Amino acid sequence: MITVRRPFSFPSAYPLERLGPPEKLLFFDIETTGFSGDHDHLYLIGCVFFREGTWQLVQWFADTPQAEAELLNTFFPFIKDFCALVHFNGDGFDLPFLLKRCHALGLPHDFEGLKSIDLYRLIRPWRKVLGLENLKQKTLEHFLGIFREDPYCGGQLIEVYQDYLLTHETALYDMLMLHNQEDLEGMPLILPILYYCDLPRGELILKEEAVLTQTAIFGETAPCLSLTLEIPDLLPAKISWETPFSSCRAWENRLELLIRLADTELKHFYPNYKDYYYLIYEDQAVHKSVGTFVEREARKKATAQTCFVRKRGLFLPQPGPLWSPEFKKDYRDRQLYARYVPGMFDHPEILTSYVRSFLPS
Repeated sequence: MITVRRPFSFPSAYPLERLGPPEKLLFFDIETTGFSGDHDHLYLIGCVFFREGTWQLVQWFADTPQAEAELLNTFFPFIKDFCALVHFNGDGFDLPFLLKRCHALGLPHDFEGLKSIDLYRLIRPWRKVLGLENLKQKTLEHFLGIFREDPYCGGQLIEVYQDYLLTHETALYDMLMLHNQEDLEGMPLILPILYYCDLPRGELILKEEAVLTQTAIFGETAPCLSLTLEIPDLLPAKISWETPFSSCRAWENRLELLIRLADTELKHFYPNYKDYYYLIYEDQAVHKSVGTFVEREARKKATAQTCFVRKRGLFLPQPGPLWSPEFKKDYRDRQLYARYVPGMFDHPEILTSYVRSFLPS
């Protein structure tokens, strides 16, 4: 086994404290001869960590097929000094592959007590919003304007490693080590993309709230609510996306939501329908204390479906019961609304909860 250790230049482009104490985070990446942990082999593990006031990189390379067990016996005791493993798609590949190799070689290692932070899984809900062709690490690097020297992917290097085992040529060794090193260097460089995943995090400041009139393609007009917010983080690039009720865009430290309002009549359903009468001619319910004064032929006992009051006005779609009373089109309709009035977003927690409902998840 060959061990390489060197200082590592870690960019401060994202607050690591959001992932955990920096000295307890271990960034790692592995290289293998295939995708099956039962049959293929591990030949390289690279790690980046903070120790004694500096960031360091260590790589363990299997220069012979028999060195695989030595890699695993070195790596697993090493990780016990950390609380979290940071990786890219490690939940889907690296972690289960390592455990399968341990099982195949009869080694009693595991990841017990370690938190797994998979950057791939954190970013995945944002793929369409970010306009990414795929979620490969190099694709994310290109999105952020990062371009590496290494032109190969891990699969292309399998044959290179097999050739190395036969020849032990320095050029082949350098190629394998460079690929792993640049994967590790790329991992902290793509961390700023987590600023999108963090939306909304911290204090949101509502800068502007206005009801506008939106004109559709064929000339129809409809009211909408425009919310302009200041967010605490500086986003790497401008993005925009649509939801069933809104158009959204974010750039730098701004977030804009254009939310379609319903200018219509909706129903509020009372929960305790046994206390109400349904008024047949008025098509709504009233409390029994009032309904007793209505002629018997004009009222009947309310049911859950008929225990409502109708209101007309501007209604704001809401993801859950943020505002009361709640309105909807029909009894079984799951979409809730609230009557729109200025000042609905004065409470910071309500503002944050409402904005979060328009974000990918």
